[in-house]
Amino acid sequence: MTALDNESRTDPAVPLLQTRPIRTRVAPSPTGDPHVGTAYVALVNYIFAKQNGGTFLLRIEDTDRARSTLESEAAILTALRWLGLTWDEGPDIGGAHGPYRQSDRTAIYARYADELLERGHAFRCFCSPERLAAMREAQRLAKQPPRYDGHCLKLDRVEIDALVAEGVPSVVRMKVPDFGVCVVDDLRRGPIEFEWHAVDMQVLVKSDGMPTYHLANVVDDHLMEITHVFRGEEWVSSAPKHLLLYSYFGWEAPKLMHLPLLRNPDKSKLSKRKNPTSILFYARMGYLPEALLNFLGLLLVSSSEGSEVMSLDELTKRFDIANISLGGPVFDVPKLDWLNGRYLRELAPDALFERVRDWGFDRARLVKILELAHARIERLSDLGELTAFFFAGRLPITKERLLDVKLPPADVRKALALAMWGLDAERVFDRSVVERVLKSIGETLSAKFRDVARLFYVAITGSPTSVPLFEAMELLGRDIVRERLRVALEQVGPPPSAAEQKSWRGAAAPEELAT
Repeated sequence: MTALDNESRTDPAVPLLQTRPIRTRVAPSPTGDPHVGTAYVALVNYIFAKQNGGTFLLRIEDTDRARSTLESEAAILTALRWLGLTWDEGPDIGGAHGPYRQSDRTAIYARYADELLERGHAFRCFCSPERLAAMREAQRLAKQPPRYDGHCLKLDRVEIDALVAEGVPSVVRMKVPDFGVCVVDDLRRGPIEFEWHAVDMQVLVKSDGMPTYHLANVVDDHLMEITHVFRGEEWVSSAPKHLLLYSYFGWEAPKLMHLPLLRNPDKSKLSKRKNPTSILFYARMGYLPEALLNFLGLLLVSSSEGSEVMSLDELTKRFDIANISLGGPVFDVPKLDWLNGRYLRELAPDALFERVRDWGFDRARLVKILELAHARIERLSDLGELTAFFFAGRLPITKERLLDVKLPPADVRKALALAMWGLDAERVFDRSVVERVLKSIGETLSAKFRDVARLFYVAITGSPTSVPLFEAMELLGRDIVRERLRVALEQVGPPPSAAEQKSWRGAAAPEELAT
């Protein structure tokens, strides 16, 4: 990989890449539910490391302090372990290259940022958000690529020191050449060329002193001795910035491969607007972990009819980078259903009983369900109909039933969408959060809450009356609740248009619903 055509390595002590033991990593951001795309990327890195007698590690990239949570981190680790993936080093088990959580490594990044400043490879930028916004708008109108214009590159040391002394907020940006070409050598795609004049002068350290992903990623991969990085194709455009940083530091860059994004059947990017994307959703729906892992593996290896069932060891043996299609693998839920059915039917009755018990009939969960149902039963046989929705996936609800409430059809659509957005925006998901979000929707619609509640009873439980709603939603969990709201919204009309989103929620509407 070449970052600068005319720049040689400055540190001859750095060993050649091919002489180093294979080390790969997965580095999720703990900013939401564990995504099946994370599992897909983790599987590739795991398989490649194990196939080559190497090491696979897990690193938590939590530089986004506003959105990162320990709850999300715990969910990611739980989900990957549920799938059957393990790591040799990580935040939970330690290792020789720790810490493995970026928020614990801020002093390391500060040292390397200072080094870039001292070498003249980075500079302090004092531009206000207003100036940057005006600059981007002018570039857009001129049909120019969005790129920092180098305004603060003109500042001398005296001016910089004066601005710092005045307390003017600043960020650290990397310098980028104005001319020439960067060549990114992708293991599967081959050479990809980027004109330097189109590459932005990336912010490396934010005004609060926290590093951005780009600086932290490069520093961590180097210090953790990562030799190969398999990541999503959305990072292709960032590769020149990363390779330039490697050149500035005089480090050997890892080999890169940008994996095609998982797609919906219509070839659009996999998103929770059209399909559930959380690993935990598939666990709660009753998919077996080995079936989901097998399904993801089939997107990476070639198989023929009758040979689709493969263990992790078999996937590892059959994996070949050359067999990865760049067209975008389709996350085909019917195929996953078929594969999961194969696994279920091959279980002996005793083993199936254990899986069913572990999935939804453990004592603690049953006791919580019975607590909710206790006041509403007269016979034990009432429990079946009253609590069936706890053990169901998608409910057989109809448009007519959803609209059979004292709300205008337009408000039904709006309420379901607002519920999805509101619950997604919350860091935690419990009874008090559910109650606050749903009651706020009633206030937004200027409707009686009992009328709003009836709609959500139908969407979540399948009936206009059932066990206590808020507690039931907490017990079902965010993943199942979101999918039921999504399906209900599909029943009553199309997803909200951009105009509707703007009028309902303004600029805060989630990106996946805006695309």
